[in-house]
Amino acid sequence: MTRKRTSAFALLVLSPAILAVAVAFSAVPAAAQSQSSQPAEQSQQDQQKPAQAPSAQPTTPPSTAPAQSAQPGTQHQPGRTAKEQQNVQNELKTGTSKDRLFWALPNFLTVEDAEKLPPLTPGQKFKVVGTSLVDPSTFLIMAAWAGIEQATNTTPSYGQGAQGYAKRFATAYGDNAVENFMASAVLPSILHQDPRYYQLGHGGFWRRTGHAISRLIVTRSDSGTKEFNYSEIFGAGIAATISTYTYHPQSERTFSNVFNVWGTQMGYDAGTYMLKEFWPDLRRKFHKKSAEDSH
Repeated sequence: MTRKRTSAFALLVLSPAILAVAVAFSAVPAAAQSQSSQPAEQSQQDQQKPAQAPSAQPTTPPSTAPAQSAQPGTQHQPGRTAKEQQNVQNELKTGTSKDRLFWALPNFLTVEDAEKLPPLTPGQKFKVVGTSLVDPSTFLIMAAWAGIEQATNTTPSYGQGAQGYAKRFATAYGDNAVENFMASAVLPSILHQDPRYYQLGHGGFWRRTGHAISRLIVTRSDSGTKEFNYSEIFGAGIAATISTYTYHPQSERTFSNVFNVWGTQMGYDAGTYMLKEFWPDLRRKFHKKSAEDSH
């Protein structure tokens, strides 16, 4: 089995999650339409009721309590939990997130409802990537990936047993580390590009899907202007070249294999961007359901 099939497997694993996002989000417009129809029905009922004489009771003066203003750069959402509000405040302060996809996978370079954030320094870009790579969930994912490759005998030259598994784990972890550093730290630092994913957070499913996929070729500079995403396109290509021609077996060291790995990495990143875009919706949906069940 070649690395192309291994990368394709990553897309296969990611596809059910993307499908779940699509199914969950498709229910949102219907719910919104149902809620919007209620005021209209209530208005018709009010028009049919006979007019009543004004009450003689004195009216209560409006409250003089000062209104709480939202922090600049954020869009306050009443349904957001206290932890989510704290995460937004952390984004405004540090420029990075404390969020995790499915409460486990590092999602530190995704920001929500924040238009004006402090630019990341080169040191911060390297630090946030390094933090993600030493996260326990990353080791678990790479361990599971290596186990699947062991079971399907990916790269037969590695053999089986503990030695073969160790080689597959080291290779999988190395591929992931090189790609993340090149696309999210090295090139963004050199080219002064912003490696963060800015969630759109509004609009229909297809509009937000288009926004997520377009981030493969469109990004922000450190100054906030839109630019071609050299870091993503060339970062993944450089990473595929480095890994292919250094520690991978001699039989895999071909240009066609580099191109295949680069292409499937682009597809994998597109799916990841979709999860980043719709994960806050799924998270809030889960919190709402949990709150309803608790009552």
